[in-house]
Amino acid sequence: MRKLLILMTAAAALFAGESPKKAPAVPRKAGEFVFQMVDKPQELLSMYKGKTIVLALMYTTCPHCQKTAQLLSKVQTEYAAKGVQILGAVFDQGAAGRVQQFNKSLGLNFPVGYSDQGAVLEFLQLPPSEPYFVPILVFIDKRGTVRSQYIGDETFLANQEVNIRAEIEKMLKVGAAPAAAKP
Repeated sequence: MRKLLILMTAAAALFAGESPKKAPAVPRKAGEFVFQMVDKPQELLSMYKGKTIVLALMYTTCPHCQKTAQLLSKVQTEYAAKGVQILGAVFDQGAAGRVQQFNKSLGLNFPVGYSDQGAVLEFLQLPPSEPYFVPILVFIDKRGTVRSQYIGDETFLANQEVNIRAEIEKMLKVGAAPAAAKP
């Protein structure tokens, strides 16, 4: 009994000293992100600076990611004329061999490349040991600032069609140039 009490006390002391999870900084300057493309040169996130960006980080085998990608195709069509660019990167194991089929079978109209887990987690500012869910959406304004990011298990994604459009509209309003004063 005494050994159990000592173990429990030691465990409690260990957990008490454990620092709380640090949330990624938002807003923050978007770091560079590389999209490996299968049949053309790699693309860089910085190539799209000046546009309002929705970056979707997904798994090719995830049904939720597939649904999100199809929704984002609709959003791309609706918002392209307003300077919005949807981008995607798949990063599950074996994604490089499945990305073309992912794009083709879902009829995607925005660039989707592949990456690896380490690069994705670094971009998101998430520690490799912290669990996450996909899809992950990152909203980046015209100046290259990450305004928000949502990990797959957040309530934002429960009503994603409404919430994605609302987030884009918010960024477009903030990024709109002020009206010129009349002389």
